[in-house]
Amino acid sequence: MFVAVLTALAATVSTASAAPGTARSALAAPAARPDFKLPFACGQTWQLQTYRGHAPDDKKLDMYRVGGSTLGSLVAASAAGTVTERFEPGGLEINHGNGWFTVYLHMDRVDVRLGQQVASGTTLGRLGLVGTTSAHLHYEQLFDSNGDNDGETDEMVHPVIQGTEYRLSPDDVFPKVTSTNACGGGGEPTKYWVDTFADATGYDAVDCVGDSRPQCAPQGKLLKGTNYVLCKKAGDEVRVGDSYNHWWLLTDLDEVAPGGKGRAFVSAYYLQRWGNDEAKDNDGLVIRNCRDDEVPA
Repeated sequence: MFVAVLTALAATVSTASAAPGTARSALAAPAARPDFKLPFACGQTWQLQTYRGHAPDDKKLDMYRVGGSTLGSLVAASAAGTVTERFEPGGLEINHGNGWFTVYLHMDRVDVRLGQQVASGTTLGRLGLVGTTSAHLHYEQLFDSNGDNDGETDEMVHPVIQGTEYRLSPDDVFPKVTSTNACGGGGEPTKYWVDTFADATGYDAVDCVGDSRPQCAPQGKLLKGTNYVLCKKAGDEVRVGDSYNHWWLLTDLDEVAPGGKGRAFVSAYYLQRWGNDEAKDNDGLVIRNCRDDEVPA
């Protein structure tokens, strides 16, 4: 199996003399290569760039957001794996298994810990001005050709993202790619990433404000920070002074109360970026309404 992977990898590298282009269908990739997605939220569009002296120019990618701010954008795992290394400037490495690794640089906040298992689309951190004067994500794919279970710079390969291999040249037109990372049916995300400004109590229903019924017992807490939610449902108003929200967000809680359910509703009042009666993710995408089959039984 290992010999077959190396043979396939050699076939991929041998195509390097082909006429340069911004993108083309992936050829002769190892069978074990994960289905790498653009490392950003579903529906976002990013331009892939390189420059002369990027070393190697045709394998390292710099990514800049189209139609939104690169600075402050959230970086997502390109495929499922385990966080194995953190390093400067603002970088981390993920081991995806079968010899495959990805590298992400220039984050001013890292939201995952060493040893953590992540799914494709899991938020890894936030882009900042760490080791660069121009906000961007530096991205690499590596294949462990020497079998030491580590991805090294000299094991970098031409990246394949969403089924397309990229061999960029500073003299070519830089491609723009729209993310299909963690997209559900019809282009809807399966998860929406949001920032919350305080710990939020989770409930089994959305009509439990001021209610002491047993079915309104707290289920646990969603901790302050960057979290994902699945959908929204209208319910009781949560109000503090002039701030209020009627929307409730279905999510998986960080802390579960004894006998509680791990999946519950928290108030959209706790969303850090939006105002009264708004329920949007960090990129301004309106969170979809929950279906009846998604509501906790």
